[in-house]
Amino acid sequence: MAQAIGYDEMVAMLRGAVQRINDNHEILSKLDSFGGDGDHGTTMVRAMKGVEKSLEASEASDLKTLLHDVGWGIMGVDGGATGPLFGTLFMSMSEGVTGDGPLDAAALAAAFESGLAGVQKQTKAQVGDKTLIDVLVPAVAKLREAADGGADAGEALKQAAQVALAGAESTQKLQARFGRARNLGEGSIGHQDPGATSMSLIFKAFAEAAA
Repeated sequence: MAQAIGYDEMVAMLRGAVQRINDNHEILSKLDSFGGDGDHGTTMVRAMKGVEKSLEASEASDLKTLLHDVGWGIMGVDGGATGPLFGTLFMSMSEGVTGDGPLDAAALAAAFESGLAGVQKQTKAQVGDKTLIDVLVPAVAKLREAADGGADAGEALKQAAQVALAGAESTQKLQARFGRARNLGEGSIGHQDPGATSMSLIFKAFAEAAA
């Protein structure tokens, strides 16, 4: 497990997320076909292309600039709230990075907490509303809990990824209150939220890269 997350580790995590999303884009679009436009997977692929372009173009060697560049690369993606929310996550994570060195578990948790705070300024969704918030809130909380418990960065990400998966799966039992799926009312129950699933896949990729 990675003791701390430096620039190279973060690049590997981001590239892992790109691959994970690309491998699962058809599943994501299928999930989005229940009440949505059925294009979440293709939108996330475009977002990941934004990540790749940012990584290739970035001349940064520090985490703060890297995360900002990646977030900015995602922000311009067409496709509803996906670009603004995922882009805001990374740009706000950048704001939570202090210092130039690698992030230990506590510093990594602080960066994710900053990212979460940024996302929550962009959406009124709460846990239980069948959105990516159902993954992001508990996963970030687990990161902090693991860090406070003495886990290294890699182990903290592993625990967060497990919670993220549970959060995504929990949306199957929830009624959508945001996006087009909310128009289905109780008919949205029984289907896993695509945005939550994407967020879970990103945490899984991060944890695998940090392992």
